[in-house]
Amino acid sequence: MQDLKARTKKFTLDCLTLCTKIPKSREFDSIVRQLIRSSSSVGANYRAANRAKSDRDFINKLKIVEEEADESMFWLEILLEINPNNTETIQKLIKESDELVAITVASIKTARKRL
Repeated sequence: MQDLKARTKKFTLDCLTLCTKIPKSREFDSIVRQLIRSSSSVGANYRAANRAKSDRDFINKLKIVEEEADESMFWLEILLEINPNNTETIQKLIKESDELVAITVASIKTARKRL
């Protein structure tokens, strides 16, 4: 649990660092704002899930983590296609968001079995 807590926080910080390297323009600014919002929501909602009051509450909060990680992956994929810079970093973040989605889905399935 601590590992995933640190991992989701690192994902947020890595996305923020990437966003500082994206050129400033009206088009990029919109994507950067969306990525910052969704990636920071991954860590924040994972922390909230760990404070859940019940298994159902835990599952609901993890569903938000899943959605936000998937949305982050979407914005990273868009950046990869329209921005030739930072390709390696973006690809690593796409891989990390994909892994976070997979871990979250597995956790949701496990929690549902407890119900």
